[in-house]
Amino acid sequence: MLAAKLKGHYAYYGITGNYRSIALFYHLVQVVWLKWLNRRSNRKSYTWERFADYLKQFPLPTPRIVHSYG
Repeated sequence: MLAAKLKGHYAYYGITGNYRSIALFYHLVQVVWLKWLNRRSNRKSYTWERFADYLKQFPLPTPRIVHSYG
């Protein structure tokens, strides 16, 4: 479901000149997702390294410009 939400966000906000903003949004989504995965128990379940391995198995769509104007 998160991948679908990101694709929709890129489709709406992915216009020429807005790549930096959607790339920042992508990074913040990763930060929040890691935080929520670690909230499942009293001790941290994932480090950034382990989370990177998790993302290799279940990748999120990367930011991209969908609409070019200019």
